[in-house]
Amino acid sequence: MALNLFDQFASPVLLGIPLFALALTLPWVLFPAPTPRWLNNRLLSLQGWFMGRFTNQLLLPLNVSGHKWALLFTSLMVYLITLNMLGLLPYTFTPTTQLSLNMGLAVPLWLATVIIGMRNQPTHTLAHMLPEGTPTLLIPVLIIIETISHFMRPLALGVRLTANLTAGHLLIQLITTAVFVLIPLMPTVAVLTATLLFLLTLLEVAVAMIQAYVFVLLLSLYLQENV
Repeated sequence: MALNLFDQFASPVLLGIPLFALALTLPWVLFPAPTPRWLNNRLLSLQGWFMGRFTNQLLLPLNVSGHKWALLFTSLMVYLITLNMLGLLPYTFTPTTQLSLNMGLAVPLWLATVIIGMRNQPTHTLAHMLPEGTPTLLIPVLIIIETISHFMRPLALGVRLTANLTAGHLLIQLITTAVFVLIPLMPTVAVLTATLLFLLTLLEVAVAMIQAYVFVLLLSLYLQENV
């Protein structure tokens, strides 16, 4: 039973060909491309409004030099939301439940913010390692602690996204199994459990969107410290 619960997180294979790459490229096919016409349809207008609002909100605390990351952050946000939402459909696979993929996104982007800070303003970047007014005896200890916490940032990014999506998927599968078991035994309890399952599914949809936003928001905060 334990193995069956975690089978949904294994990379699917068809005729010996891993479908992981297909799951990663599928979201880009689903989004409509802008048309050369003056007036867009409702879907394109809604898509453009959402991206514009998100970009304005995300880049509000950043200075002008950080606005160069607008396209990257917006694309990453839409991409992660689509991957997370597609994983909630039946007979699908969620790539963002794989820690390797999330770390592959988190580490290079976090490292890019650090490199930018060290190149443009190394003194200001290194000043985050030691708060002002620290007693002399605590300086070595605080530097070690701040350095460790700094290198834990990409791990926290990847693990947060992986853990939230994995926990939600497991909980949905467990409650679904309970509903099928309770239907012939206690129909009333099964209906109540199915109602709980519906509410949990709505919560998981919100989690899928919020976790993508939190991932990009934290990256923008890391960038804010280094630009």
